[in-house]
Amino acid sequence: MKKILVAVPFEEDGKKRLESVCPQNEYVYISADKVTSDDIANADAVIGNVPAELMKHAKKLEWFQSQMAGVDPYIKDGVISESTVITNVTGAFGLAISEHMVGCVLELYKKLHLYRDNQNKSLWRDMGSVKQIEGQTVLIVGLGDIGGCFAKKMKALGAYTVAVKRRPGEKPDYINELYLTDMLDSVLPRADIVALCMPDTPETRGMFSAKRISQMKNGATLVNIGRGSAVDTNALADALESGKLYGAALDVFEKEPLEPESRLWSIPNVIITPHISGFFHLRKTYENIIDICIRNYENYVYGRPFFNVIDRETGYCR
Repeated sequence: MKKILVAVPFEEDGKKRLESVCPQNEYVYISADKVTSDDIANADAVIGNVPAELMKHAKKLEWFQSQMAGVDPYIKDGVISESTVITNVTGAFGLAISEHMVGCVLELYKKLHLYRDNQNKSLWRDMGSVKQIEGQTVLIVGLGDIGGCFAKKMKALGAYTVAVKRRPGEKPDYINELYLTDMLDSVLPRADIVALCMPDTPETRGMFSAKRISQMKNGATLVNIGRGSAVDTNALADALESGKLYGAALDVFEKEPLEPESRLWSIPNVIITPHISGFFHLRKTYENIIDICIRNYENYVYGRPFFNVIDRETGYCR
C-alpha cells in the first residue's frame, strides 16, 4: 500500500476518479498550507505544490506531480532527491493564458485601459488613434503549449507569426517563421509584439536585458507571462517612459508582489496583473490539471512511463 499526499483541491468526483485507480492505496487530502514535515516524510507520492522547503523531509518519495507548469523551487539542488520523478502539468494552461495575452494586446492596442481610467473619472474624452493586430509581426519566445496557443490566436487575427525555441522541430502551420533561440537578436528588431513564454532557467534569466530591449522595434509591445526574471525591470520602465516601446502587458515580475514603489504602476501604457493568467481562474484549466494528475497517477500505479517529466538541468519537460 502506498501513501498518496494530495494537495491539489480535488472535488468529490475527482477524488473518486483518483482513488478508483488503486483503491487499496491510502489518500491524504490536505491544503498546501496545512502540510507538515511528517506528512511529506510519510508520502510515497505527492500530487500538488506543497512548500518546497518541506521536501527535504521526503525520504521515501517516488513521484512528485506539480500542479503548475513551472517547477523552479523544486529542482534546486537539495530540494528533492534525484531518485524522485518530477512531473508538471504542461498542456493545462494554454487556453487560459493565451486568451489573457490576446485580451491584453487588444486592451493596449484599442486603449481600453485608458477609457476605463476615464470612466472611473466620469470623463468623456476621445483618446485618439489606435492600432490593429492584422498585419503585425508577432514574435513568440518559447513555443511550448502557451506560446503555441497564443500564436494560433494571433495568426487567426491576421498577424504574421515568428517564433524562437530551444530545440529544432517541425514548423507548425500557425507559425510563419521558426528559428532556434540563438537567432533571437536577428528577428527581434522586426517584431511589433514580443511575447515571452519561457520558464525560469539559467538561460532565460536576464534574457531581456537593457541591451536587448534597446534592440526592439520602436513602438513595439512586450507581453510577459513566463517569468519576471527574464526582463530587466528598470530597463523596461526606461523604454516605456521614453516612448521607445508602445506598451507592456505583465503578469509576472522579478519580485512578487510587485513593490508599491515600482515605476511600472504609474506608466499609462502598462497593464499589470498579479500573476493570475493561469492557476484555476478558468474552469477548463482546473479540469485539465485534474485530468493530467490522474493520468500520471495511473502511470505511477501501473509502472508505465510518465509524461511531462521534468529535466532538472533545463527546467523543461523532456
